[in-house]
Amino acid sequence: MSEGIFLSLTQLALRRAGAQTLEEFQRREGLYPSGGEDILTMQRLMPYLLGYERYMIKPNDTFYRIARQFGTTVKAIRTANPSSDPRRLSVGQYLNVPFGFPVVPTDIPFTSEVLNVCIQGLIARYPFLSQRTIATTAYGRRVTLLRMGNGTKSVIYNASHHANEWITTPVLMKFLEEYAEAVSQGQTIFGIDAVALFQKTQLYLVPMVNPDGVDLVTGAIAPNTPQYDEAQQIAAYFPSIPFPDGWKANLKGVDLNLNYPAEWEQAKENKFALGFDRPAPRDYVGDAPLDQPESAAMVALTRQVNPRLTLSYHSQGEVIYWKFLDIEPPEARGIGQSFARVSGYLLEDTPYASGFAGYKDWFILKYNRPGYTIEVGSGTNPLPISQFAEIYEQNLGILALGLTL
Repeated sequence: MSEGIFLSLTQLALRRAGAQTLEEFQRREGLYPSGGEDILTMQRLMPYLLGYERYMIKPNDTFYRIARQFGTTVKAIRTANPSSDPRRLSVGQYLNVPFGFPVVPTDIPFTSEVLNVCIQGLIARYPFLSQRTIATTAYGRRVTLLRMGNGTKSVIYNASHHANEWITTPVLMKFLEEYAEAVSQGQTIFGIDAVALFQKTQLYLVPMVNPDGVDLVTGAIAPNTPQYDEAQQIAAYFPSIPFPDGWKANLKGVDLNLNYPAEWEQAKENKFALGFDRPAPRDYVGDAPLDQPESAAMVALTRQVNPRLTLSYHSQGEVIYWKFLDIEPPEARGIGQSFARVSGYLLEDTPYASGFAGYKDWFILKYNRPGYTIEVGSGTNPLPISQFAEIYEQNLGILALGLTL
């Protein structure tokens, strides 16, 4: 992890802990106030990243007393510890005690490490969430699937196929956290009964399809390291593309959203004609469809889940793409119009130049069911995190409605 990203995580933890500096935090915790990031200090800070404390019950403890001590609620403690009876607490027993703040940060670069911390924290708070690894990238990072819900219908939401579109990952993670909280509290999300959604629909969420590429663009891969140098060597053949900000591909230089078997040969012809005939920061289709572990995993997941609907999150443009070629799946136009209405985004046909070999394209071609590419935000990728609040507000309705349709 680069020094800058490590600093971002440290500052986030300190802010959540209510400390201005490491030295202040160390004094408060009874540690030697060196102001340095020693192992013991970082261990004490970690709960503030995860959003919960692993707490050992002491004599006379009750859920109410523990909740007051940690600034949380009895309901949150019960949700995080479904097998613990508050009337039969045993001294020495451990509980997961959630803090009173959200787990998912929305104001720092969202690296694969930030994602992993969020996943661990959310599963501790909401044990009805589950996770599994669906792929391991060429450089050893995990592509993680999160699942929530008990229904017979299923949907797949994914984000960050493209590295410099990483802002889409916290959009999905924030939604997952708010949805899980609404279920645990028996509340609504976007005016919809969350428990009813949970009982009706299984949500399969892949928040970061391309963790290698995301870590390059966000700075988690530091300069003068082997992975950075390999990417820089690829980028050197394309000097007109800013490095690393213009990077969309995985670290092998394959554009994952051009690697699906949906007129892949046409995509190859189009992109080769533009000079992307070798590994590149963007627009190289690969040697063959699904020759990358990330795209192959998405296809395998889709075949296993057999979803009713898919949403693929990209940036930018504030537009929703809903067709593949002339294929118009039943109900797709009406659902797309509903998404456009609640978001304010335009519902449009995919431009010809980018209309082949994407995940949405393959899903529509294979299943003839509603599949959408949602392009969030406006400007030049990577979009600034300052756009997050507006993007999330625009997309909450899409994400909630997608579970009902």
